[in-house]
Amino acid sequence: MHSDNFDLSTYFRRINYTGHAAADTTTLHALMRHQLFSVPFENLDVQAGKVVSLVPEDIADKLLQRGRGGYCYEVNGLFAMALGALGIPYRFVAARPMFYPALRPKTHMVLIAEVDDRLWLCDLGFGSYGIRAPIAIDMLDTDIEQDFDTFRLIRDVNSEYLLQAKVEGEWANQYSFNLSPQEWIDFIPANYLNSTHPDAIFVQKLLIVQHSSEGRQILLGNVLKTITADGVEKQQLTEDDIAHVLKKRFALPVPQ
Repeated sequence: MHSDNFDLSTYFRRINYTGHAAADTTTLHALMRHQLFSVPFENLDVQAGKVVSLVPEDIADKLLQRGRGGYCYEVNGLFAMALGALGIPYRFVAARPMFYPALRPKTHMVLIAEVDDRLWLCDLGFGSYGIRAPIAIDMLDTDIEQDFDTFRLIRDVNSEYLLQAKVEGEWANQYSFNLSPQEWIDFIPANYLNSTHPDAIFVQKLLIVQHSSEGRQILLGNVLKTITADGVEKQQLTEDDIAHVLKKRFALPVPQ
């Protein structure tokens, strides 16, 4: 994943990172956390009737220069640019969302990074129950606590990896994947579907997610949900409220 206008120092400023930077596990974990806490997951372009651009230079301009966020292909694409600049090997992997009542295609995209002789699942764009740090692929059937969330990787009936999150005390399927590498161009059909299909959640509703060290805030439609270690708070918003929340809490423009 290469972009002519990607600059590592600009990326570090965007994610507020001033620490150690090398092709190692420490840096991988630190960068994912900093980007997750700095660059929101958002679908404002889709809500404005646009097809999200997967041109790498457009992603770098949008997320680095214009201070925007994006959905999975964009935020994970940006992370891939940073990994490439640091010399960290990675592959794109197609993932199947597994929380729908009916089987869905593999429309989600994640990264598998390789550092210090281990493979790590990295994902900065899966909304409300996305992981908050890389997960080692070899840590199967193990409860993995990340802040106040708990995840695990298991093998499903098809021998694919299945990410689960503990939700209200029960394990909830999030997405499945295998380690088969995908080319960037392979995600163009899925991106078009997520940008245009009337059944896609991104077309149906505004969705913004901003993680922080304290928890995460999720704006879905006109409902703002704040999740912390103390619990969940929900607030119904008016159109004026939404405009205020986008600007003040997410530092994002109002959809036109």
